[in-house]
Amino acid sequence: MTPRLIEVRANILKENDVLARQLRQRFKRAGVCVVSFVSSPGSGKTTFLEKLMGRMAARHRIAALVGDLATENDAARLRRACPQVRQITTGTACHLDAKMVAAALEGWVLEELDYLFIENVGNLVCPSSYDLGEQMRVVLLSATEGEDKPLKYPTIFNTADVAMITKMDLAVAAEFDLEAARRSILTVRPGMRIVEVSAKTGAGMAETVAMVEGLRVRAQAGC
Repeated sequence: MTPRLIEVRANILKENDVLARQLRQRFKRAGVCVVSFVSSPGSGKTTFLEKLMGRMAARHRIAALVGDLATENDAARLRRACPQVRQITTGTACHLDAKMVAAALEGWVLEELDYLFIENVGNLVCPSSYDLGEQMRVVLLSATEGEDKPLKYPTIFNTADVAMITKMDLAVAAEFDLEAARRSILTVRPGMRIVEVSAKTGAGMAETVAMVEGLRVRAQAGC
């Protein structure tokens, strides 16, 4: 059965890639900057995104899509920062795909948005294979997870544009070796941009906002 399974998977990924390219073109025409976030469960992804959206909502038109197997808990949290948030409940699927994103956008006028944030399902394996049409993919690693996580899950770091180390306020208590974590990331993806943040203290948040805003400025300039 192995050849048949490989063929089915290849067809699924090909279909996703075609739809993702269509989404990317649609986002570009609308002038909306799309950033996706992926991590393992418990990395602080939702809290970080809530704080990021809270900082940007006064100056920009933003919206978010949130993926989870069940519940709308994360969407409810993000709505505290921005009302335009939709939950994508995947059921048994351990990742979002381009088809889910396209369906979730129904009814939204993309031209009325500056930024769309996509929070993927907490998983460092499956999401690496699925392009969502995003302009930037950020992979999050928390200070409580261990410094060797990039070495264990290299594919997701290789398919991301930025690595973000979260929960830096807990680094000392967790005996987190920041330099070892940075070496792990750069071993997998040499030259990768690394941002250290704490949603609790606000450390690194200004740098993150500037990075995201700069992404849209470069897109508008055709860079």
